[in-house]
Amino acid sequence: MRNLMSILPKRSGRSHGKITVRHQGGRHKRFYREIDFKRDKKDVWGVIEKIDYDPNRNARIAMVLYKDGERRYILAPDTMVVGHKIVAGAQAQMEVGHTMALSRIAIGTLVHNIEIIPGKGGQIVRSAGTAAIVQGREEKHVLVKLPSAEVRRFNPDCMATIGQVGNIEAKNRVYTKAGQKRWLGIRPTVRGVAQNPRSHPHGGGEGRSGIGMPTPKTFAGRKAVGKTRSRKKYSDSYILKRRKG
Repeated sequence: MRNLMSILPKRSGRSHGKITVRHQGGRHKRFYREIDFKRDKKDVWGVIEKIDYDPNRNARIAMVLYKDGERRYILAPDTMVVGHKIVAGAQAQMEVGHTMALSRIAIGTLVHNIEIIPGKGGQIVRSAGTAAIVQGREEKHVLVKLPSAEVRRFNPDCMATIGQVGNIEAKNRVYTKAGQKRWLGIRPTVRGVAQNPRSHPHGGGEGRSGIGMPTPKTFAGRKAVGKTRSRKKYSDSYILKRRKG
């Protein structure tokens, strides 16, 4: 059996020694679990051996033992338990944990781990408690409503997994002390107005002063308001209805 775990190196938000992403560093040592987002082991049945915690995501992961003896990790859907049998491909049915092409999935079904490009592996709807809904079909596309309320066109050959991602209560977690965030590698965030002018555009001034400019800016001086999405993005033609906000 190939090793599905490897030590995840710490970057601490640095590239070539310089901080490129702030507020990172100091987390606990972690192992990276290799997750099978592609589900490319077609028409081979597997059984869930155990459901594990993964420090690299808020969803739970499940270890699958396939008939040929291979083990793989997958995202654990809600209601999945040890002993559950799953399959991907032509033999898959409309059952939780099964993976099949969007063209075969009934309208109104909850799905997750959806491919954007056929064969590339699931890229969206992977976090804890999320699920998308298959809303309808067009001549060449399948319409899916994403958790953001965006309705998007997908290639019918894109694969998706039936069900909602597990660990639904993850969003309700309360951090009771600063140290819990430090264990996760999240360092403190200081308000720009509380810094000096050399450290942040909002800095400087006496007492509780404002930012002193028409629009807020990032620490690097770029505008921090308005839409940041590219006006000519490749995926514009696939979006039927924009997300909320």
